Amino acid sequence: MLPFTHAQFVFVFALYNGVIWPLQWLAQAVGIAMLALLWRPSRVRARTSLLLLAVMWLWTGLAYHVVFFSLVNPAATLFGMFFVFEGLLLAEAGLRGRLVFGTARSLGRALGWALLVYAVVGYPALGLLLGERAIELPAFGVTPCPVVLTTLGMLLLTTGPARPWLFVIPVAWALIGGSAAVLLRVPQDWPLLLSPLLLAIVVIRERLQGGFGTRLARR
Repeated sequence: MLPFTHAQFVFVFALYNGVIWPLQWLAQAVGIAMLALLWRPSRVRARTSLLLLAVMWLWTGLAYHVVFFSLVNPAATLFGMFFVFEGLLLAEAGLRGRLVFGTARSLGRALGWALLVYAVVGYPALGLLLGERAIELPAFGVTPCPVVLTTLGMLLLTTGPARPWLFVIPVAWALIGGSAAVLLRVPQDWPLLLSPLLLAIVVIRERLQGGFGTRLARR
């Protein structure tokens, strides 16, 4: 059983969105800019995108989880600390150039872009089409589920030694937050709930292709 009701869950979003307005519009513009940066990646653009993403994790952890979601969920402060930790990891990876964009295999690249476009455009649009009020919607860049979708999408476009560790917290939240699709009647979160399975398929396929390529190289 959840420690809060659907009505309380929606109320927190309405309260949060009302307080931070018009930050949602700035975050949405940043999301579109990130898509443009990632379309033709470079070292500077990759660093910029990762730092912007890190800010989203830090803001969501502190402002949404700790300040607002904790009003109805005692576990929210703990969630917030994990979000802050992920934000710091992403900032460190960006500043030190630990991830390389534009090097992902075809399946990972396709899924990564699908998640990114959905997070920036599809997630809010689907909510509005389903009749939800804008003030009650989880906004891009400043609420957990869109931030996690964005992160999974971006990481699927990368390679690098830091990549596996950066997936841990987003995948964990995909299962926790994605449960809102069922428990809290948030249909926009279905792709989030399914993303760990899709990610597993990508990883398995990459490893199989890598192993097959290595065997061919030895012959």
